[in-house]
Amino acid sequence: MKWLFLALAVAVCPLGVCGQSSSKKAQLPPHPNGPATEDVQTETIGPGLKTPPIPSTPTGGAGYLEPAQVKVLTHKIWAAEYHLMDLLTQVHPEKWKVTPAVQKSFGQSLDSLRQALANEENWRGQFDARPDSLYLGFQTYVAIIAVLPRLDGMAKSVSKYENPSFGAQYSQSANQLFDLQQELEPHLAYLLKNQDDAMLVVQTNMASCQNELNYALHNKNGRAIPMKNIPPDFKGRKHTTHPAAAPTGSKQSTTKETSAAKPAATPPKKTPNN
Repeated sequence: MKWLFLALAVAVCPLGVCGQSSSKKAQLPPHPNGPATEDVQTETIGPGLKTPPIPSTPTGGAGYLEPAQVKVLTHKIWAAEYHLMDLLTQVHPEKWKVTPAVQKSFGQSLDSLRQALANEENWRGQFDARPDSLYLGFQTYVAIIAVLPRLDGMAKSVSKYENPSFGAQYSQSANQLFDLQQELEPHLAYLLKNQDDAMLVVQTNMASCQNELNYALHNKNGRAIPMKNIPPDFKGRKHTTHPAAAPTGSKQSTTKETSAAKPAATPPKKTPNN
């Protein structure tokens, strides 16, 4: 009897275990490269990040000059030019004891210097009216570069042929003009850097817009469907046969039909004789 109860217990236990296992889902061990949870996390692709706006007009920084400060600087350049033009009126190359060739060469150098000063004053005046213009500031800077070597040659000639102390005044004016040019250079460099940064931001914005447009148009249109190559059929065009290609019999019949279709010529009417 005891062995009978043991046999029944052994038969019932597997059935209970199977019932418990069927009521619950079997949990598999997580894959080492799989996600941590059962829900699969998909990557969401969206438009790119917003790019920074284009920088506005600079309001400060190393080397930057306010419009009022630029006007003060342009006024100093004008004062240096005025003093230099006054010195040019005091030189008298016709009194020098030199050959005519030297006098002619000095006259050409003097005219070149006056023309360079006039060009510089032209750009300086425009830059003074528009102190925020990078283009006019650059042209003023370049015009000063054209004046300096001509002014140095003038100082050497005046010191050699007229008066060394008088030639030193030309050198002093050249140094003053060079110092003013050096004060202008950091301001122009700052404006150039600001323009370069603005251009870089514009290019970055264009690339970002292109990426966003590509994302917006992605999978909007289906694939291209290939079309069959069908020869065109032009309707409403009559096919005529060349006369040489037509048979002889048909040509004669055509001639007969044409002559039969023409009306017979009527004889002329007779007029009575008077």
